[in-house]
Amino acid sequence: MTTMTEASVREFKMPDVGEGLTEAEILKWYVQPGDTVTDGQVVCEVETAKAAVELPIPYDGVVRSLHFPEGTTVDVGTAIIAVDVAGGAAVPAEAAPVAAAEAPAEEPKPQGRQPVLVGYGVATSSTKRRPRKGPEVTVPAVAQAIQTELNGHGHGTVAEKPRPLAKPPVRKLAKDLGVDLATVIPTGPDGIITRDDVHAAATPKPAEPVAPAAAPAAPMTPAPVASYDGTRETRIPVKGVRKATASAMVGSAFTAPHVTEFVTVDVTRTMKLVEELKQDKEMQGLRVNPLLLIAKALLVAIKRNPDINASWDETAQEIVLKHYVNLGIAAATPRGLIVPNIKDAHAKTLPQLAEALGELVSTAREGKTSPAAMQGGTVTITNVGVFGVDTGTPILNPGESAILAVGAIKLQPWVHKGKVKPRQVTTLALSFDHRLVDGELGSKVLADVAAILEQPKRLITWA
Repeated sequence: MTTMTEASVREFKMPDVGEGLTEAEILKWYVQPGDTVTDGQVVCEVETAKAAVELPIPYDGVVRSLHFPEGTTVDVGTAIIAVDVAGGAAVPAEAAPVAAAEAPAEEPKPQGRQPVLVGYGVATSSTKRRPRKGPEVTVPAVAQAIQTELNGHGHGTVAEKPRPLAKPPVRKLAKDLGVDLATVIPTGPDGIITRDDVHAAATPKPAEPVAPAAAPAAPMTPAPVASYDGTRETRIPVKGVRKATASAMVGSAFTAPHVTEFVTVDVTRTMKLVEELKQDKEMQGLRVNPLLLIAKALLVAIKRNPDINASWDETAQEIVLKHYVNLGIAAATPRGLIVPNIKDAHAKTLPQLAEALGELVSTAREGKTSPAAMQGGTVTITNVGVFGVDTGTPILNPGESAILAVGAIKLQPWVHKGKVKPRQVTTLALSFDHRLVDGELGSKVLADVAAILEQPKRLITWA
């Protein structure tokens, strides 16, 4: 016979992000059996083949059990956590967890909410945060105390102070920095707390030591350590982002016929312009570096040679010309190489492009790049120069027509105005899909990028 307590248990399943993914690895649990959770509270972080994301729970209640330990890869649609939504007392942490195999009868989904990954929203047309049912408190210990108080009196009123509005990644950032969101002054739309708000709140107390618990929650794969004590090999499982990247690169290398061309260029004037832009009041607070002007140069080159911005439709045997540029920026992260892209980069002003680049890099370093941010790219830039490398032969991001590799910018002897002088020099390498980009088109694009970086005033005359 089913008891009332058993009937009140809701099973939260591993959600489907709608990107064709079938599984995800549980990186970190933020709750344990017995903890009180509220609708929208992040309960765990998972890693798909494309990114690490945080999962919010769509119920109010008490955690009954966690079905899988950290490090487990779980199929989409499999229940991962059980929550008692009846509002009863918390289940002791030592209580036996519900076995994953003992799946309860199918429960009707809560009205107006679907379990989804962060960044994808629910299946409604509105993108605004829906009104909350009432004041919320996210700290499990405080929520538990409130629950106990209500149980003891049969009724009661929760404190008037509402739960601060912030997206899960911002909440995680606040947790890592030791910032109480209740003390942060929001500047975002509708009173939402932003990353800058959290950083501003943390600035006055930089001397406070950061507790060990404030380290990034996602477990990183340990780097292989050279050993000469008899251990000759170390095996590291390839999964998640690294596995997806390896598969994509093999598919690209053996599908698209790659051609790579190189050019070495004097970028002294571009480097001077970078320094001038850093002092420009229109660029204050923005990330201004050589990559910004290289990205702008590539966008101008594409505008002058639009046929390079295309993809190959294997099924229809057609070339698909793109009338927009989603500019990919290859980023090395602890979880592997990812290529998020700036949507409609061709339509952005230089300050807007700088802002987008800054946000892209910051999000990638925090490991919070969403799968959506890595979809739909058309061309990519990979900056191998940050590693001190002069150049390389980059492999195309699958589905894209071209990728530009930028080497290290270094002082080198260069013939300038008939004399050998030390100049800032770099080498560019452009790989392209020879099915849709012939040698002439690829050469024109690379030559245009080089010409702009040599004489950046062409950003004005050619734009």
